[in-house]
Amino acid sequence: MVSAKTKVINPQGLHMRPAQIFVSAMKEMDCDVRVLSKGKSADAKSIMSLMLACIKQGAEIEIQCSGPQEEEALRKALELIESGLDDM
Repeated sequence: MVSAKTKVINPQGLHMRPAQIFVSAMKEMDCDVRVLSKGKSADAKSIMSLMLACIKQGAEIEIQCSGPQEEEALRKALELIESGLDDM
């Protein structure tokens, strides 16, 4: 398992559109991907799970990846979150 922490920079947090971009990218990875925020753990391959986490702008999140493509998935996840997910 690999993990890293980052901050959500999207002005509206992980609302529907950026969350969908993130979920779609993570579904391509052959590993489990979880997003942890404020004591909640969300499945990064499930839009409903991610939306229920209510991740707002400025929230510090931890991304955990476990499986065959864990390194690649973590790099991609961090790149997406730190880019603003096309929502800037």
